[in-house]
Amino acid sequence: MLDKDLNEYSPARSSSSKHLSCSHQLCELGPNCRSPKEHCPYTVNYYSENTSSSGFLFEDQLHLTSVGGHEHQGSVLAPIVIGCGSKQSGNYLSGAAPDGVMGLGPGEISVPSLLAKSGFVPHSFSLCFGKSNSGTIFFGDKGPENQRRSSFVSLDGNYNTYAVEVQHYCVGGTCPKQSGFQALVDSGSSFTFLPSEIFTKVVTEFEEQMNATRLAIEDFPCCYKASSQGLLNIPSMKLLLAANQSFVIQNPMFTISSGQGDNFYCVGLLPIEGMIGIIGQNFMEGYQLVFDWENMKLGWSRSKCQDIGGTAKVSPTPPPSGLTSNPLPTTEQQRNPGGHAVAPAIAGKATPKPSAASLLAVSWHYTMSSLLCSLVVWLLYLI
Repeated sequence: MLDKDLNEYSPARSSSSKHLSCSHQLCELGPNCRSPKEHCPYTVNYYSENTSSSGFLFEDQLHLTSVGGHEHQGSVLAPIVIGCGSKQSGNYLSGAAPDGVMGLGPGEISVPSLLAKSGFVPHSFSLCFGKSNSGTIFFGDKGPENQRRSSFVSLDGNYNTYAVEVQHYCVGGTCPKQSGFQALVDSGSSFTFLPSEIFTKVVTEFEEQMNATRLAIEDFPCCYKASSQGLLNIPSMKLLLAANQSFVIQNPMFTISSGQGDNFYCVGLLPIEGMIGIIGQNFMEGYQLVFDWENMKLGWSRSKCQDIGGTAKVSPTPPPSGLTSNPLPTTEQQRNPGGHAVAPAIAGKATPKPSAASLLAVSWHYTMSSLLCSLVVWLLYLI
């Protein structure tokens, strides 16, 4: 848990906040404005059913703590763009992401992209989720030398999101045939989704190795009732990525308690239409994951998510001169092919069966911190 209370961000209470104008290069909806001096609007339609956010873009400064080894070495102010939502729908109205969504994709307006284009750190960051459902972000981190790596792949011919090639999904010592697929690596998705056909193969193999009666609890079709000794002999699971890189799932199960006091263990997998899956947060736990967009690599290594600030040394370029008067990247710095990013899934209860068509056709105008202008994580970069 964080050691401070989270408060809603208000542009009116920030001395460094200012509207992004429709004439700014980062205002994608600028052509729809009546005047170039108007405030830049944004619209985000997520692939979670009927979920959207719209409002206006603001420019402000993010307070980053620089660390090296185990000591804090100072702080720096970095320019970012925040989407302040004035109208939300879908999962946002039922409690999803109450403190906001941080845009971490490779799109032009995401936090990692803006930090890299402003010269603070390389275009890379790491995430680490611990067992306490909390974690850290290290901007500029490229991970330890001994980490496993797999290349990012294109979706629909475009490199605009973090996607990898899964060659096999293995249960125990068995890797079912034709169990490969492409998958988004999405920390915003609470659970992991497999294409329906592959989901059936994996669940069938898991059930055979479990040798226990399978139950369906709410949206999760692969659950088992726990005994007084708990659930024993759970088969291991792993993903074999390109170049035979093994991604072992540390804890594929989670618990659900009934009103009668019974406990059930469920596999954190759900089916999805189409052939594109999602590796969600539940499969990331116990790993330090590195999203290295400069080298187009996903890296991962086992971690307890404690004291990982010294796993790499990055020497950030000093902030550009004139940062306060021109805090965002120049026009030349902003040019980045494939700047659109696929929207993150909504944290919270996952939608059981989003369609692949809606996933790929999602209108993701901006990758940003959105929904009532709130930030929810500690932000660190390495030196």
